[in-house]
Amino acid sequence: MGETIAQNRRAHHEYSIEDTFEAGIVLRGTEIKSVRAHKVSLADAYARIERDEAWIIGLHIAPWESADVRFNHEPKRARKLLLHRHEIDELLGKTKAKGLTLVPLAIYINDAGKAKLSLGLARGKQTWDRRREIAERDAKRDMERQVADARKG
Repeated sequence: MGETIAQNRRAHHEYSIEDTFEAGIVLRGTEIKSVRAHKVSLADAYARIERDEAWIIGLHIAPWESADVRFNHEPKRARKLLLHRHEIDELLGKTKAKGLTLVPLAIYINDAGKAKLSLGLARGKQTWDRRREIAERDAKRDMERQVADARKG
């Protein structure tokens, strides 16, 4: 994995990620320039499989400032994801049968200079799951703090 452009931090809080996939993104014109300039937001994005194709919806890529209006792109348009047929079939089967969701986790530029999207096959967490996770994290942090204080003397 190369340079990380944007991460979906809420994804790990709201979902338990069961599996991850790497997908290419079909970008037009000035979109790749905006991606390389880190002008991307995954906040409201989600992935969907329609007509045997994978799509990411709600991904915001800011318009390129120095481009003419007619050559610029629409910031929140649906973009096609590039996956192998067997991956699409697997994702479609798991989302239909098990009730899982496709959540974008991160966008990055790989070593070959291509924009890639990390997709997570996720199950939504209940409120009590999130509370328990936060309590466990706080308890672990307190224990580590006490151990560090004990070492200092």
